[in-house]
Amino acid sequence: MKNEFLCGYVALIGKPNTGKSTLMNSLVGEKLSITAHRPQTTRHQILGIKTTEEYQCIFVDTPGIHDSRKKAIHRYMNRAATSMLEDADLICVLIDVNDYTHDDEKILQRVSQYRNVLVVLNKIDQSGREAVLPIMQKVAKQGPNFESIPVSALSGDNLERLLEIIISRLPPGLPQFPDDQLTDKSMRFISAEIIREKLFRVLQQELPYSITVSIEHYIEEEDITRISATIWVERKSQKAIVIGKNGSQLKKTGSLARSDIERLIGVRVYLQLWVKVRADWADDEQSLASFGYSDGSSGN
Repeated sequence: MKNEFLCGYVALIGKPNTGKSTLMNSLVGEKLSITAHRPQTTRHQILGIKTTEEYQCIFVDTPGIHDSRKKAIHRYMNRAATSMLEDADLICVLIDVNDYTHDDEKILQRVSQYRNVLVVLNKIDQSGREAVLPIMQKVAKQGPNFESIPVSALSGDNLERLLEIIISRLPPGLPQFPDDQLTDKSMRFISAEIIREKLFRVLQQELPYSITVSIEHYIEEEDITRISATIWVERKSQKAIVIGKNGSQLKKTGSLARSDIERLIGVRVYLQLWVKVRADWADDEQSLASFGYSDGSSGN
């Protein structure tokens, strides 16, 4: 007798910079969420869909949960991070074993009311397994029923075992997406995220936090895709940083982004980048909505 098909949503939550996006990319086998060393790189919920003959696992990458409520964008990101808790079939709480803090404990306390929790102790490649046991003991104090597993999302250490545990927690159900679909996001959204990732890489510590990217035009022709994108900052001084001397930083960003987008879609890309100022956009609800930061928005 054939086993029932399994299908479920797996929420990846945790404080900023615990490796949620890297983990989802590794488990799905495709780079769907951008990554960077700076916290709060992920700003939206992003689905990563892994489908086999036996199961469909729908991972939900979420923004890092943090205390800051100073700006509207921070409040939006916290809502995006926690809105899946009620509906997820499994909640995976990611913890950086090298940076266990009171913020991790607060998240664990928040999810302790749910039975469907798995604690993923990430980045063991940076610390060694001897650092894991004390963290597992601290996690157990927050929830006696929490199951913990040490992994490295970056090196792949123990990810096969993690996936086995996740699959064992999925409920029976019909697939929610076609078997060849990897994400719920459009190429417009993914292109904007790739450009933002390259800004992280090029500008590094100079990068203004309040920076976002909107796609003005995305035109698919027979042998080329033409993309026009605007990089939005809050200050004129930030605009100068993004552009760089004689446009050097903007050119470098565009070149790196174009290469990644071409690899992803398999055709030549013509990419135009503009930099514009919209004062205090990150604390303006109307501006956030226009850039796709609205509750219920898919960011497509």
